[in-house]
Amino acid sequence: MTTETSDPRAPQRVRHETKLRLLTVTAVTDITPLMRRVHLTGDMEGFVSPSHADHIKAFFFPASVTPLLPPVGPNGAEFAPGTRPEMRDYTPRFWNVAEGWIELDFVLHGDGPASSWAASAEPGKTLVIGGPRGSVVVPMTFDWYLLVGDETALPAIGRRIEELPKGARVVAVVEVDSPAEEQKFETRADLDLIYLHRNGAPAGTTSLLLDQVKALDLLEGDAYAYVAGESSMSKSVRQYLTETRGFNPEWVKAAGYWLLGTADAHEPH
Repeated sequence: MTTETSDPRAPQRVRHETKLRLLTVTAVTDITPLMRRVHLTGDMEGFVSPSHADHIKAFFFPASVTPLLPPVGPNGAEFAPGTRPEMRDYTPRFWNVAEGWIELDFVLHGDGPASSWAASAEPGKTLVIGGPRGSVVVPMTFDWYLLVGDETALPAIGRRIEELPKGARVVAVVEVDSPAEEQKFETRADLDLIYLHRNGAPAGTTSLLLDQVKALDLLEGDAYAYVAGESSMSKSVRQYLTETRGFNPEWVKAAGYWLLGTADAHEPH
């Protein structure tokens, strides 16, 4: 169901039927030293993801538990005692419903359940995913787009860069560990892609993104900004854009994908 509005630039909220899927790893590719793309196959019937900011829920079961599709009750998935998995949100990067596959990108950043699963992923391993439950579709009607994030936001930022139409103007500011973590994207848009390098500093401990956003010469016209990554960074960039640079708060989406000091923490996004 889509929320109707007379504003051609208002983001459109769409709800989807929630479905759980048990998928099997068929290929693993390291697209950078710290970013692993996992190709999964299985029943993808009915899967939709119209927005770059969509996320699926991935379920990471205890080592002693064989991943199985749980029954779904009125409050969502129902797990037997001792079998409840850890859950994390991931951007659908590429998929093909007819061919029955999806690709997810994982940052290899530590020993949390998601990163550990991705680090040991190999053909034959299985993963349960659910969703997306809904989407916020940003119209292609803005004068330009600003994308800001760390490496955890690269799947969503990459999707947006690739889907923007010819002639769209987009500025992307991305913080990664080193030049080896830079990714390139095929796009028809007019892209200004700026990479910032921590050079060994721990993720979430620098002000690189906020400093670079402050230094930008902003383009003319109305912009939509998407900011994602470490939670405190996302909030500070959003605050700066809306309070200092005059961005319409309705046109700034700030998502906290993780929180510095909290192991493998992810907020809904």
